[in-house]
Amino acid sequence: MQSPLFSYTEQQSQDRYTVQNPQLLRVSLTGSDDVLARKGAMVAYQGLMEFDGEYQSHGQRRARANTGEGLDLMRCSGQGTVYLANLAQYIHVVDVDRDGITVDSAYVLALDSSLHTEVIAVDSQYGISGTGKYQLNISGTGKVALMTSGQPLMMQVTPDKYVNADADAIVAWSSSLRVQMQAQTHSSGVWRRRGNTGEGWELSFLGQGFALVQPSEVLPPQNHEIGQGIRAQYGMGQQGTHGQNQNNSWN
Repeated sequence: MQSPLFSYTEQQSQDRYTVQNPQLLRVSLTGSDDVLARKGAMVAYQGLMEFDGEYQSHGQRRARANTGEGLDLMRCSGQGTVYLANLAQYIHVVDVDRDGITVDSAYVLALDSSLHTEVIAVDSQYGISGTGKYQLNISGTGKVALMTSGQPLMMQVTPDKYVNADADAIVAWSSSLRVQMQAQTHSSGVWRRRGNTGEGWELSFLGQGFALVQPSEVLPPQNHEIGQGIRAQYGMGQQGTHGQNQNNSWN
């Protein structure tokens, strides 16, 4: 049998995480170092592997219920190779160091089990109850695999060059940055768009670090439950769930 398909062979590497292709991640396990992956993200594996639901503490379950932010993970263990993907999104492996990384949990594909995660809140400039955005802070030493819809843009933030990003397009940023959520308005009605530009909520970053932005303001379906954290989970922009529900009032 002959076909160009046979050129898509397994990437040989000694690294734990290898991007098999832009939309497929290869993770090597040796039996002593588990990896945590998004539930249902396994597309293939080789070797003696086990997949178990990851335990969530009471605090983690409560934070998820109150904010909509959190990770639904499975623990991958054993000896062999596992391939992970999600909706053909682009995959990027990031080394987490002492500075940490803050991410939208919807864009986390996998991470080392040694890393620590915590839900944090981003303050609203206006101090309006319920308009803050919740994110996931990942700290420790290890690797995390992020996903983006399309090829992303990495923006450097310096003390003399701050960065603003659409709240629905931001994927991750350095945890050391000072961040504030603000609405772009021109009237006293904070929910009203600025003129007819279609722009709404944004995050402002100051300090020294980076901000990762994807070329899309629409999250792909992730089988999320719509609950209390809906605004945090889907952002406040026009393409977010709240934006879709409020479109008529903004026009």
